[in-house]
Amino acid sequence: MPIFGLGLHFLVAIFFAVHALRTHRNMYWLIILFSAPILGSIVYFIVEYLPDSRMNRGIGKAAAGAISLLDPEREVREARAAFDLSPSAQNRLRLAKALFARGQTHESIQHFDACLGGPFGKDPEILYAAASAKLQDGAAVDALKLALTLRNNTPDYLAERAMLLLAQAHEATGDKEAAGNEYAEAAQRFASVEARARYAVFAAGSNNIGVAKQLLQELMHSERHWSSQVRSTNRPFLQQVEKAILSAERS
Repeated sequence: MPIFGLGLHFLVAIFFAVHALRTHRNMYWLIILFSAPILGSIVYFIVEYLPDSRMNRGIGKAAAGAISLLDPEREVREARAAFDLSPSAQNRLRLAKALFARGQTHESIQHFDACLGGPFGKDPEILYAAASAKLQDGAAVDALKLALTLRNNTPDYLAERAMLLLAQAHEATGDKEAAGNEYAEAAQRFASVEARARYAVFAAGSNNIGVAKQLLQELMHSERHWSSQVRSTNRPFLQQVEKAILSAERS
């Protein structure tokens, strides 16, 4: 029986090795597959085989998450290779998004700016991503300009994120009044956990502790009705509010 199990593991490794050869994968996979057939086969299945298979249609997000953990630079690497091969607007956009997702905001901005000067100049998602990148990179004034442009081109599905981005841009440029107005409107209009939490953090930082505590109380009341999954997702927002209030009370 152990011999059969060992043989099965090697058969699986051989199957993936053939796949690697036929699809022109890097030859280091052959070394991994035959030096550690069990672990190597599992890794190859997740990183290389699954994304190309039909199974990926049903579990795309889970597979993408696993691939990102195992090979976090893969999308940047492939996007850069695609752009080097064909510097089209689509490939430039893919590279910009990949760089931004990996926190390489400064380089991503160069590509986002080029995209905004082309056929994607008024695309809401591109405006949002470019403004977010500039905000993270410390270019608050440029981020604000894009956020204001985004406001005039915002579809309904992006309205909340666009408003919160505009509030952050105003805050980063030092316009506390405009930022407060945007945060307050977003919290009232959308009443989402994120909108109310961000407004509460801003209020605490602006010494409006009463407003921050009221928002925290509302969020904690809502928490009673959350499922465990929703609570796990939203808990970091509540922790940010609690930390901001504690910091404001100590100062």
